Amino acid sequence: MPIQAILFDFDGTLADTLPLSFDAFRCVFETYENETLTNEQITAIFGPTEDDIIRRNVSDSSKAEAAIADYYAFYENHFHERVSMPRDIVHMLEDLNGQGVRMVIITGKSRRALDVSLNKLGIEKYFCFSVSGDEVERPKPDPEGIFAVLKLLGLSKEEAIFVGDSSADITAGKSAGLMTIGAHWFETVQTARFDPEPDRVLKSARDLTELVRESGAALER
Repeated sequence: MPIQAILFDFDGTLADTLPLSFDAFRCVFETYENETLTNEQITAIFGPTEDDIIRRNVSDSSKAEAAIADYYAFYENHFHERVSMPRDIVHMLEDLNGQGVRMVIITGKSRRALDVSLNKLGIEKYFCFSVSGDEVERPKPDPEGIFAVLKLLGLSKEEAIFVGDSSADITAGKSAGLMTIGAHWFETVQTARFDPEPDRVLKSARDLTELVRESGAALER
């Protein structure tokens, strides 16, 4: 069955924003917990939105909102110096858009962080819509967001694929019955080795457009 839509994760899949997120969290926890976390320690608490991660991990709850404000200030103020939009990602989005493939973002990021990222990168125009972590009750690896997107698009699970850089992404995609693509085209990714294994692992964004083009938008497991 022809692929009508591609559902993308955001951090580490569409943009190399993970290093910025790591540094923003590190700044918060150094300030409020006097603790310097490694990237691996930060990755281990991913899942909820940025706001909820901070609320759950700042020991003095009275300081949580200030810590959240500091996170977003760091994220926004340092965005352009640390994050750029790779040409191969833009070419991928333009190519897929030209092929008539509908694209949607499903991310664990908060709506606030996602909107900052999309506005600064200038890529929002390529997507039908997006679903953020604070717009679902159960974030990835739960497939709730994927099911909601399929319903909104009026598509079956056979008509869409899910692309992400983490095991949570692949678990969500497989739980929804979609073909899954492991994205390993950025240097910094959430998962070096996927568990479970995706149907395909791609090392270049160009590989995704070629995969869709060569298959006539009819990918087979």
